[in-house]
Amino acid sequence: MIRGLKAVGLLAAAACLTGQASAPSHRITMRNVAFTPGTLTVHAGDTVVWRNEDIVAHTATSASAGLDVVVAPGAEGSARFAQPGTIRYLCRFHPNMRGEVIVQP
Repeated sequence: MIRGLKAVGLLAAAACLTGQASAPSHRITMRNVAFTPGTLTVHAGDTVVWRNEDIVAHTATSASAGLDVVVAPGAEGSARFAQPGTIRYLCRFHPNMRGEVIVQP
């Protein structure tokens, strides 16, 4: 019985450590046909979440980075950035809507 409790304790501790190791997520809002913030700096492995608060669909698209997140009105979409670099993106539906994610090591 005591060995079983020790094993459960070790598993719980491992689960806590695993949860702490998860990469952070960052939010960009799509509102008034603009990305806010327009430039976001993250670290490699982080996730960016786009939240569409407009009444029309938007995308976060970068052909060079292989990024194409389509977000319906009132919804969210996300992408994880694994490699350092600067990703400039736009909305395919509203090309004047532009932003960039700077990914640091």
